[in-house]
Amino acid sequence: MRFVIVGAGRVGLRTARALEDSGHDVVLIERDPTKVDRAKAEGYQVIEGDASDEQVLLSADLDDADALGALTGDLSTNFVACMVAKYHGCRTVLRIDEDYREDIYRKYASDVDEVIYPERLGAIVAKNALLGGNIRAVADIAQNLQLVELTVSADSPMHGYTLSELELPSDTELLAFGKKGHPLSIPDDDVSLEVGDTLAVLADFEKLDDVRQIVVGEAVAAKGGA
Repeated sequence: MRFVIVGAGRVGLRTARALEDSGHDVVLIERDPTKVDRAKAEGYQVIEGDASDEQVLLSADLDDADALGALTGDLSTNFVACMVAKYHGCRTVLRIDEDYREDIYRKYASDVDEVIYPERLGAIVAKNALLGGNIRAVADIAQNLQLVELTVSADSPMHGYTLSELELPSDTELLAFGKKGHPLSIPDDDVSLEVGDTLAVLADFEKLDDVRQIVVGEAVAAKGGA
């Protein structure tokens, strides 16, 4: 796949590296000469110019791109880039600079496919460090909803039980399940929970401790402490 990344700053370059590592083609658009030189030094194709300028965006051959990520620290530039890219059939990702604006942009920028607040991702990394190795925050779905991955431990009260016997608290839902060493898939009610198995659960923040105690176990939960 081919991606256009607007902004070669910290967020843009990290995204470009992740995409390139997965075998995708990436072209960057950046107006800061220093950032342009740094990106070129890493071997990226870089278009130097202001991405709020339609002609600069079109020089990235948007008709041949699968998606555009507008990841600069300038919200106006990001918004313009997404609108132009959407017109040319690209999937669009809009970076916002403050999370309190997210609901506004999701409501009024309906043509944008995804609105992101990168600083939240940094918070998730920190959260995972605090949660410990048997529970991993994947994403903040909404203000009160968290998608987490939990690993069954020997201390789990559900160890040895089947998924059909798993009783999660209200306001939680099991989305996927994976045996130890295998990828997540659609849950099978007849599968038994063994040490190292992984569950992906959508839960209300207030129920996370209860979910962890059921799947991970009291002893490990106490050590992991959120």
